[in-house]
Amino acid sequence: MEEHKKKILSVCNQICKGTLMETLDIEYVDVGENFLIGRMPVNSRVYQPDGVLHGGATVALAESVGSAASYIFLDGNEFFVRGIEIAANHVKSAREGYVYARAIIIHKGKTTQLWEIKVTNESNELISNCKLTTIALPKKN
Repeated sequence: MEEHKKKILSVCNQICKGTLMETLDIEYVDVGENFLIGRMPVNSRVYQPDGVLHGGATVALAESVGSAASYIFLDGNEFFVRGIEIAANHVKSAREGYVYARAIIIHKGKTTQLWEIKVTNESNELISNCKLTTIALPKKN
């Protein structure tokens, strides 16, 4: 099973080359039966002007991890996955280290999926709680 996890994470990280995920240094680090975890470094590239993590960068991390989870769990070879709604509550700031986004499926419908994404710091303190709705659109042959 460990080899299967490594392959999934490798695919997720490879498809991010040349995208916003690469720009923000988002890396997928763990996957399980119903979750995916990604991390992003907190540094000047993702700061707002006063030197703390920008909420938009946090939301970009959350949507990236939730969308990648949909891609994994819905078979990305059969569907295009698109985020159609995201909401975030930011409850704590971060100035350094990494933030981790853990996407867990709440509803896995044939067309829409609902994800809860908790963004935490390295001490597992909640930074943001996000909710993402994705849609699976069949690929045309």
